[in-house]
Amino acid sequence: MLARSAAVFRKDVTCEFRTRYAVNAILLFAVTTLVAVSFAVGGVGVSQSVQASLLWIIIYFSGMSGLARAFVREEEARTATALRLAAAPGAVFGGKLLFNLALVGALEVIVVPLFVGMMDVRVEGWPLFLVILAVGSAGLAVSSTMVAAIVSRANVKGALFAVLSLPLLLPVLIGGIRGTQAALSSAVFGAGMEWVKLLVAYTGIMFVLSLLLFRFIWED
Repeated sequence: MLARSAAVFRKDVTCEFRTRYAVNAILLFAVTTLVAVSFAVGGVGVSQSVQASLLWIIIYFSGMSGLARAFVREEEARTATALRLAAAPGAVFGGKLLFNLALVGALEVIVVPLFVGMMDVRVEGWPLFLVILAVGSAGLAVSSTMVAAIVSRANVKGALFAVLSLPLLLPVLIGGIRGTQAALSSAVFGAGMEWVKLLVAYTGIMFVLSLLLFRFIWED
């Protein structure tokens, strides 16, 4: 199963390098939003709660602009049927999840340093900050992968993807914002432990549910 998931992941990475649609969409949206936000609040001191909220809003909406491509590409290229025949549903979900994790990771590697520099953010607790980003990104990728599979055959994929994702991702946004706020204000890792637990629990639950339900979504 792991080998087949890795094969699906390699296929998606190869296709993405040919078109660069998802990467370009995510990075363009993220950088444009970041520049607009920095100009809007430039020279104006904003609270740490506002800084944490802005960071996760940028990550969320940037991710929404490209994460749906994991399954939309298969439907547009008419390769979904071949993928169903070539790999088990669990392997398909695993490969798509790895691809979305890579996209979110690439997004944060670029956006977070730019955000910290342009918004003059002072992070007191870097370990907590990085853990919140990592676990929150995992939750974002798991839920987005499942929703992308649901909307891949719809006519208005982009709008439907954003509408369905928001209710599911509210725990990620709340936990990410609160945990990031705790990391900005305190160097003590335990200050945000409750939010780390929330994000870990959410990610684990969504991962298990996705594995159980994906077969019915993918094969119907």
